[in-house]
Amino acid sequence: MTMTMVIMLIKFFVRQEACFMEEMKITWRLIPVGIFIFLTACDQQPSISASSTGLMPKREYDKNVLNAGKKIYAENCAQCHGENAQGAPNWHKRNADGTFPPPPLNGSGHAWHHSIAVLTDMIKNGSKPGEGNMPAWKDKLTTEQIDSVILWFQSLWPDQVYAAWYEQQQRL
Repeated sequence: MTMTMVIMLIKFFVRQEACFMEEMKITWRLIPVGIFIFLTACDQQPSISASSTGLMPKREYDKNVLNAGKKIYAENCAQCHGENAQGAPNWHKRNADGTFPPPPLNGSGHAWHHSIAVLTDMIKNGSKPGEGNMPAWKDKLTTEQIDSVILWFQSLWPDQVYAAWYEQQQRL
């Protein structure tokens, strides 16, 4: 190899190194931008104002039924599920006996994942052994009263929760 070839190789590698270093500068400059975009995107709450079908179901309630449900809830359910249907603290963690505490019914828990039939059955027959301490209400509340309680706590659900529940019910 001649001296000229060695010099040419050195120049080639120096240029390659310079290009690499320039690329690294660009990369290091872009990292904060990427982090900013990522953090900004993660900070956003999903904006759901209707179901994925684009239709927001009408939420019209008979005031008499709604008021009856609120009264029945206050008299029979609030002691465990909370005055505003907020549920027990740590409702998603098992008690010492292995059962779950009363969940929120205001749309912040999992009640909205269930159909009216499942919610009605839970109220009528109570929780399954080992799952919770929900008593059966079938001997104390009529089906009409149970329906009004469900209607009342559903009225507390945010629109996006109600829309998701409604859409799920359409697929059943």
